[in-house]
Parts: sequence; C-alpha cells; structure tokens
Amino acid sequence: MSDLVTLLEVGGPVAVLGGGAAYTRAKHPRVYWPTVGLLISTARLLGSYGSVMEACGLTVAPSRLRVLAVKATTRREVRPVPPRRGIIRPTTTGLRLRLRLAPGQEPADVAASAERLRHAWGVHAVYVSTVKPGVVELRLVGFDVLRNVRMPRKATAELLKVPVALREDATPFVRDYRTIPHQLTLGATLSGKSMYLRHLVTGLARQPVALVGIDCKRGVELAPFAARLSALATDPDEAAELLPVLVKEMEDRYDLIKARQGIAPSTPDEEITSDIWGLPDGERPVPIVLFVDEVAELFLVATKKDEERRDEMVTQLIRLAQLGRAAGIYLEVCGQRFGAELGKGATMLRAQLTGRVCHRVNDEASAKMALGDIAPEAVFAACAIAPELPGLAVAGDTSGGWSRIRTPYLSLGAAAEICRESAHLVPDLPALKSFRPDVPVRPVESAAPAGQPRPVAD
Repeated sequence: MSDLVTLLEVGGPVAVLGGGAAYTRAKHPRVYWPTVGLLISTARLLGSYGSVMEACGLTVAPSRLRVLAVKATTRREVRPVPPRRGIIRPTTTGLRLRLRLAPGQEPADVAASAERLRHAWGVHAVYVSTVKPGVVELRLVGFDVLRNVRMPRKATAELLKVPVALREDATPFVRDYRTIPHQLTLGATLSGKSMYLRHLVTGLARQPVALVGIDCKRGVELAPFAARLSALATDPDEAAELLPVLVKEMEDRYDLIKARQGIAPSTPDEEITSDIWGLPDGERPVPIVLFVDEVAELFLVATKKDEERRDEMVTQLIRLAQLGRAAGIYLEVCGQRFGAELGKGATMLRAQLTGRVCHRVNDEASAKMALGDIAPEAVFAACAIAPELPGLAVAGDTSGGWSRIRTPYLSLGAAAEICRESAHLVPDLPALKSFRPDVPVRPVESAAPAGQPRPVAD
C-alpha cells in the first residue's frame, strides 16, 4: 500500500506536468517554446554537437599540430574536427548560432544537412544563411510560425518598405519597392490575396506616397480605402482614362530628370542623377504606387472597339512597368490567372514584374505562370498550399530564391480606418484630381440623453 501511495505522490505530478507540456506544445507553441522547448533543444545541441556534425559529414581531419598536441598530452583518440561553434542566441521563436567552416567546407554542405540537424536537435526547421566568407548562421525555428502568424516587433516600415507577411524562418517579409519596383500577386478566391493587398495599402497609407487604384470589380476591393487614394478607377472605361494620365506624369518626371542632367560640367558627380531619388528634396516628386486588382478584367474584350481599348491599356501598363521605376512609379498587379491566353502583351507585361507572390491557385498552370519562369522548384510548393491556410503563399524573385510566407489577419474595417486616419497624407497631384474618389461622410453619432425627458407641468 505504501508503494502505491509513493507512486501516486511521485508519478501524479510528473504525469500532470508531462501532459500539460504536451498540451501546451500542441495548442500554444509560443508559450511552450520559451518555457520548455528552448531548454530541451539547447541541451540537445550542446550535448550532441560534435557527434551530430560527424554523423552529417560536416567534420574534417584535424591538423597535424592538433594531432601531435593530443598525443603528447593525453591518450585519447584523435577525432575529426567539427566547425567551430559560436554563442547560442535564443529568440522568441528559436535559436541562432554561427559556425565557422573548416577548411574545405562550403555553406552548401551545411544547407544539405539542414533536415538531419532538425531531427537531431528536435526543432521544427533549420535554415542556413551565409554571413561572410567562411561563416554561416544557423536559424533554428522551434515551432511552425506560419500556423498562427505574429509579426516581429522589429518589423517597422520605412519609406516604400512595408512588412506585409512572415517568412517560414520567422523573419519578416518586406515589400521593398526601391529594390523590387513591380510585382505580380496571384491567388484563387479566398486564398488570402485580398488580405495581402490590405497590408500593402495600410502600410503605404502611413507614408508620404500617392496611392492609385484600378479595381475592375466595381471597386469592392479598393473602394473602402478611398480616403487615402489619390485616384481610383472601378471599370475598364475609367482605367482607359486614368492610365494615359499616369503615362503623362511619368514623361513629365523624365523631363524633370533630364533638366537636372543638363547642368554645367563643373557640377559634382553626386548631383547628377538618372532617377528621382537623386533629385534634391525640394524638387523630388512624390512616389506613386499603382494597384491593379483583377488584371484579367483589363484584357477581356467583347467587341472590336473593346479590343482597341485593351491594346492601348496594355501598352500603357507595359510602358509604366518598363520606365516607371526611375520616375518613382511602381506597379502592384493582382489577379487569379495571368498568362499568354489573356491576349497580346500579357507575357511582355509579366516579364517586367520582378517580384512574384503566389497564393493558393486552382491549377498547376496558374502556379507556373507566377513562378515557373523564375523559380521552377517553387511551383510544387505553391501547388501544395491547403485551402485551410488562407494567406499562405510562396514568394519569389528573379534571383531564383523563394520562401513560404503568410499574411496575418487584418479586418477590412480596421484597414479602412487606418486609411481614414491617414487621409491628410494624400499628396497634391493636380493631374489626378479628377480621378479622386468620393469619400462618404461618416454620420456623427449624437450622444444619448443622460435621463428621460419629463413633460413640463402646466
């Protein structure tokens, strides 16, 4: 009887702690990691570092001096030397440490063993990045950060830089228009494409940038942000009028740049520029970001007249994509499909869109349209996105790199409120005044009376 009581006294609390840890790990990984998971993974890493590196083939033969020193001081067996490990730095989502590669090793050797390291140290994923020649950084992620997205606190926005999503390695995905001026975003219905667009608009709404929208779905996507938009076209006819104005604005900016270049030979080199960012602050025009939602609507035609209008709009979009960067005009093109079947000029326009973001699509051909020409291996990752994970996407660029990202939830009402609060930042662009959307006046709610009114006695 006493043994049973002792077993209950000792085993009961242990079972409760173990069950609680398992439940917390499954349901609340952000709580489990800093309290339990971090300690366990750190202990595994410190206790098995040498043996794991040797099992992964990441060790090299020791130097002759090391062999002689070991034989002279001890009788231990001389073992292969693993990469020198730096200080382990814990984070809210995992661990970070740097490795100094041994002679003859390269970062690709460590990256090829990332899956083995993940299992050996009991973490969700391991990512390898090069810091400098001979030094790589391992980023260990303790849990699936894309299941419940929380943006890092350090992800602050700068001019034309907007953190819109979270990467699978727990770093923010930043949409940088200065680096990647134009982007194509594809996604099926309810894939999270609209959520991605909301974060872009709200992130830019707080910056001194002109926002222009073309939403051929009668404005259902961009009309809630009308308070912050400098121009909005809600059908192909209005878009056909707006695009030539943007092209004319781009040409005027090029004239401004050329006027700046026609200066005296004695002018310092730093004052000679080929884009608006080299102009003085007082002369630099405000950047313009053009959002095109459901781009396929601009390509659809029903009559010969519509075909002529379509060709003109596509030509103007291509001109903006080819020449807009230097003039400070950037394109954000969204749709469900975007390929050669849309018509003449579609492939040429897509080739100018450097950035690519592909949400869940209905077929493999749509994923190939977005990623097949820049990162073929990312097509399979895009096709594997489940419908239960809205906002999950694959982001790639023309460098061939790609990663999984997911956008946090942002309600339409909250996004519209941010745009209303930032309405005072709408820049003064005379060319776009006639396209400025009407902003409905919000009714003022009258305060309820403090008490019930009483009739006046005669």
